[in-house]
Amino acid sequence: MFPKWAYGFWQCRERYSSGKELVETVNEFRKRKLPMDVIVQDWQYWGNKGWGVPQFDEENYPNPSGFISEIHELNAHFCISIWSNPDKNSELGREYMSRNRFIPDSKWLDYFNPKTRQEYWNTLNTNLFVHGVDAWWMDAVEPENDALKGTQTHIGLGDFYRLTYPLMVSKAVYEGQRETTSDKRVCILTRSAFSGQQKYGMINWSGDIGGTWDGYRRQIIAGLNFTITGLPYWTSDIGGFFRPGPSQYTDKNYHELLTRWFQWGTFNPIFRVHGYQSETEPWKYGPEVEANMRKMLNLRYRLVPYIYSEAWNITNNGSTMMRPLVMDFREDSKALEQEYEYMFGNSFLVAPITQPGTSESEVYLPNTTNWYDFWTGQLIEGGQTISANAPLDQIPVFVKAGSIVPMGKIIQHTGEASADTLEIRIYNGADGSFNLYEDEGNNYNYEKGEFSVISFKYNEQDQTLTIGKREGQYPGYLKQRVFNIVVVNENSGVGITQEEKEKMILYSGRKTEVEL
Repeated sequence: MFPKWAYGFWQCRERYSSGKELVETVNEFRKRKLPMDVIVQDWQYWGNKGWGVPQFDEENYPNPSGFISEIHELNAHFCISIWSNPDKNSELGREYMSRNRFIPDSKWLDYFNPKTRQEYWNTLNTNLFVHGVDAWWMDAVEPENDALKGTQTHIGLGDFYRLTYPLMVSKAVYEGQRETTSDKRVCILTRSAFSGQQKYGMINWSGDIGGTWDGYRRQIIAGLNFTITGLPYWTSDIGGFFRPGPSQYTDKNYHELLTRWFQWGTFNPIFRVHGYQSETEPWKYGPEVEANMRKMLNLRYRLVPYIYSEAWNITNNGSTMMRPLVMDFREDSKALEQEYEYMFGNSFLVAPITQPGTSESEVYLPNTTNWYDFWTGQLIEGGQTISANAPLDQIPVFVKAGSIVPMGKIIQHTGEASADTLEIRIYNGADGSFNLYEDEGNNYNYEKGEFSVISFKYNEQDQTLTIGKREGQYPGYLKQRVFNIVVVNENSGVGITQEEKEKMILYSGRKTEVEL
């Protein structure tokens, strides 16, 4: 499990240049009511200490504990870029050199050596983690351009082991942080991965991609192919890393691409923006883009109860959140032809807009079930291609009949109290079930069984919803809460203002049956 805040929004750009600027940016998100949970410091915060040295430049980051504490007081978290190959000529590099921690005849630390892994973590802990760093962004974790060819690592030939290098870097940080504390879950964003790396708290991102429609389309396919390999957490630079320069802030064509990419990012396992030599904050692109982004941010945060429960399903049962249609509809040949459509968890069918100038989009709905338009609540028969409404502020999303989807209130960060009142949306037409998972959100007590699960089961024939007895508990769990039950129809889509939409249930942990 990642910390709960990792499923919120990550604000990232190349780059923030001071602790003061980081704090000011989080403040502006809060003022503008733009939900966010993570702000990211990209490279070169080390100043003149040497390339890739994980130490703050005292001039621009004079009080690391102080500015990170300010970020925390604003209910945000801090992620920092770390490089696996610090400059050999730096003070730190010379220390590693004196202990033979580099792979001979290379500029790469030998993470195949357990002593190197331990010392690297000690460096991170002393210089960064003690100040309150919450997450790690591992850039350059792969020896590029066959850099290990012909080398001898601690465990054998570089030619043979080179692809496992990022696995070892993640292992160093994961094991080091776990040994240091169990109060903060490890969260690693990394540019490269090897099979099995998911056990080290790893999210993969797709690197320095182009900000074009073609680049965006390729990302959708790349993400689906990546997550089906058994590495469930993946993300891309929303808007592209390489952007069109200063014109990006006024170019309506780029704004359309950025908006569509942002909508798709809302339905990624990890939701993160980034851009080279760019100020990526929503307000930099004008009020229309900002408003469209706010709409999707609000939706993402309303879906956190659903997303976090799906995350538990991934951890507990083995699954993936971003699901190419072959995973759920492999007997539907037409579904297998849809290269951009996918399931987000077990309930949502997402059909991202992949062409400019689109206000309607053809969407195929798989034939094994019926589907609800998420925005309008309209029920549509499966096994057909429909023309879906797709105004600039809306991505086509459909919900499988038989789904139960918990949605919270609009919040500004995942730590904000929202679960005391949840909307439980019933998409009838088939039996359905959902397990609502909850825990403390940012420690490893769940490994000791400190979590709770509340089951929801819908019986189509009897038109009843059974809310199960709360199983388990954890410090601070809600003993009483309100569940507002919504049976979805054409008067109860999420985009519709409703007058009589809810049946309110006061839940205190006991089994409850509700006639719908």
